Amino acid sequence: MTSLLGNPIASPVAAINGTRRGRRADGPATVLAIGTANPPNCVKQEDYADYYFRVTKSEHLVNLKAKLRRICEKSAIKKRYFHHTEELLDSHPEFTDRRFPSLDARQDIVATAVPELTAAAAAEAIAEWGRPATEITHLVVSTYSGAHMPGTDFHLASLLGLRPTVRRTMLYMNGCSSASAALRVAKDIAENNRGARVLVACAELTLILFRAPHEAQADTLIMQALFGDGAGAVVVGADPVSVEQPDFEMVSASQAMIPESKDMAKGRLREDGLLFLPSREMPSLVRENIERCVVNALSPLDISGGWNDLFWAVHPGGRAILDSVEAGLGLDPRKLEASRHVLREYGNMSGPSVIFVLDELRRQQEENGMGVMVGIGPGISVETMVLRATGSQKKI
Repeated sequence: MTSLLGNPIASPVAAINGTRRGRRADGPATVLAIGTANPPNCVKQEDYADYYFRVTKSEHLVNLKAKLRRICEKSAIKKRYFHHTEELLDSHPEFTDRRFPSLDARQDIVATAVPELTAAAAAEAIAEWGRPATEITHLVVSTYSGAHMPGTDFHLASLLGLRPTVRRTMLYMNGCSSASAALRVAKDIAENNRGARVLVACAELTLILFRAPHEAQADTLIMQALFGDGAGAVVVGADPVSVEQPDFEMVSASQAMIPESKDMAKGRLREDGLLFLPSREMPSLVRENIERCVVNALSPLDISGGWNDLFWAVHPGGRAILDSVEAGLGLDPRKLEASRHVLREYGNMSGPSVIFVLDELRRQQEENGMGVMVGIGPGISVETMVLRATGSQKKI
């Protein structure tokens, strides 16, 4: 095909494909910076049963209190952090009285508290990154603590002073695998948009699921014993420039659903907040399926077996979950020390927990080479990301 001037006209498809290739990054996405944050209210796990039954005015339920104390003793958790305080709970009796709806009041509180906590973690990540917040091109935010329009992403962008043109993606109700899913999305964005710098931010507040004990729902004590509040943020980008010091290359990412698991870890948003019910069968299901999920994720990379040759960043969903992953993969106990450290010091913060684990791994500075990040959430969904540690020494 020629123009009226006799010059050849390039094929539109070829031109479009060339443009697309030119817009893609040359190298893999990398973790350029990490930030974390927790609310100031800290409760020791050894005191939690007394605290919980006092603030819910339920001390007459002596059998349930004894059960919660046993759960806390076996949890391998030392302390947890919470946005809600005794004063806040006293001012909202509907949070602990199941006869009254409380979702509106909870939503009003988290609408401000979640963006603020997320901003604290994100500001730390951006400061470590070393470039202005205005150079963030994309924002991926995940939470189940509240549902609003505009959402946490909109408010976070304002709090951080991001550009009005920042491209935002908001993820809701992904549970404990939320940060892993958000990092998977960020990897795709960074690798398919040359020069992109993606801020991933994830925060959860247990106020959305806090409720008084009830003899007819004794299993809800498990979530009251395990979950804490926290926020994590990661700056992701490909082809680092001189000021940037990546900690991990994000080699590949995948997701798998464990068959027949839809009732193993489910949650429902109700008039009295989020009701989350993890099944007692979940640890055994994870143990039976985790190696298959990992093999499927790593086989395209010709990485198989030898799991102890890799480092591991596993979501610390609870002591039983970590024990199941360790047993299912035949791991040396030291391989999950970073995950157990986060569980011990913070409890299960849902999605943000795996960001805390990545932060702890690089702080230990014992592992280089290849590793795997594993997020385990409702479904049961298993998010797997293969990482290569770069040996960066920027945060000791």
